[in-house]
Amino acid sequence: MHNKRSFTDQFFLVLKGLGMGAANKVPGVSGGIVAFVVGFYEEFIYTLQKFDKNAFKLFINGRFKSFHRYTNGSFMMPLLFGIIISYFSISILLDYLIKHYEILVWSGFFGMIIGSIYYIAKDYDDWSKKNIGFLLLGIITGVGISFLSPATENDNLLFVFFCGILGVSGMTLPGLSGSFILILIGNYVLLLVDSVNAINLTVADILQLDFSFVNMPERVHLLKIFFVFLAGSLVGLVSWAYILGFVLKSYKNETFAVIIGFITGSLGVVWPWKDKILKVGKDGQPLYDINNNPIIEGYQRYWPDFNAGHTWLAVLFVLIGLGIVLALDWYGKLNAPTYEDS
Repeated sequence: MHNKRSFTDQFFLVLKGLGMGAANKVPGVSGGIVAFVVGFYEEFIYTLQKFDKNAFKLFINGRFKSFHRYTNGSFMMPLLFGIIISYFSISILLDYLIKHYEILVWSGFFGMIIGSIYYIAKDYDDWSKKNIGFLLLGIITGVGISFLSPATENDNLLFVFFCGILGVSGMTLPGLSGSFILILIGNYVLLLVDSVNAINLTVADILQLDFSFVNMPERVHLLKIFFVFLAGSLVGLVSWAYILGFVLKSYKNETFAVIIGFITGSLGVVWPWKDKILKVGKDGQPLYDINNNPIIEGYQRYWPDFNAGHTWLAVLFVLIGLGIVLALDWYGKLNAPTYEDS
């Protein structure tokens, strides 16, 4: 399948990649939801399947134009560029906003997820008893995951590789937050904060021709962790795509029913009104990451007080989040790309 896209289309793909990358780094939000809402989820899954042995042979043999065409490069390259840029930039802005305006950020995400449920469900018309069962299965699974307790940190490289496979799941599975999964298995701070900071510091050192980091055991260890995690993520991205590609072809309606349920169940993860449960050490004092941020172990949710003004501000942000999704839906209908078989 070959897709002709203009420069404007590719520019918007970069922006969508920024959204996917940022969403996948925020606990409770899925990059796959962004792909679903803006209308390229199935193309994303089927394009990932093109990164196979044939693509590898084309690349190794230097047939880059054929490689670009075979792997739907006009779609994938701008999207990946946006995801990578987001991973090291926009996600930092999101971290800042969550730190200083947490309830408003979660409210916006809550509204966006409600919007994504509407977006997926509005055209779904196969509500058989079997698919309602799959819907309920998705809801129960999503709710169950949102209330699991996090494990402790583990920097074993084989486990880190496995974390990469799980952590990238949010890119391909709408409603499943890869970052939240990393929190549950105890490695969110290690893999999405500490190792990324190590990469940023190392790049800055190299640009200044300072290679003293090679004599810093802790930095070198974090760099190893980052690249092993990256390798696991790449393997996971393609592996999940093959699994989902098969499932979508063979059980499309059942899969969509599970996805709708799963996203609905995941609303508990991004519920705006919650207090942090901080991880504490043996001395009973909160533990902090290298950025001096307290490490979150879980959340205590509560019902909002509608007599308070800040509650209505949060509700406004829920509506803004919902409006963003509806606007993206409207944009997607106006700018739906055309495909040609090749």
